[in-house]
Amino acid sequence: MSDAHPDTPTPAAPREVVERFLRASARNEWDELADLYAEDAVIEIAFAPPGVPARWTGREVHRARFKTVSDLWRFERADSVVIHETSDPEVVIVECDLHGRTTREARPFTFSYIMVMRIRDGLIVFSKDYHDPLAGARALGTAAEPGVEQTSA
Repeated sequence: MSDAHPDTPTPAAPREVVERFLRASARNEWDELADLYAEDAVIEIAFAPPGVPARWTGREVHRARFKTVSDLWRFERADSVVIHETSDPEVVIVECDLHGRTTREARPFTFSYIMVMRIRDGLIVFSKDYHDPLAGARALGTAAEPGVEQTSA
């Protein structure tokens, strides 16, 4: 006999959570995005640039961080999406490109990501994100060109 109550909704499968994640990201729906994370969820940024923490913990921390992002970026779409399921039913590996424009100058950008996500009971509990931080700096016009010596004023 099952212990499940017939009115208890089944948690979303990891693939469905990732699809919601990508939709919310591409639509700049920051509250909806944050709601996909567990209360104590951890995001690790593998190649965090100087001055940016490499580890963020807590849904409300993520919510505030996502809203801060909207001061810099306006996402328009996600594509090149590949969701790899693993032998661990909670873990998926996500590849995607997020496209958009900078908020102030409307410069186009593409951020390519690989994310290793652990999704439990329909919520993201952990994500390790790999992306090129220089892509953001280039879009904002703050990246040094390779081979060009930087001088200080």
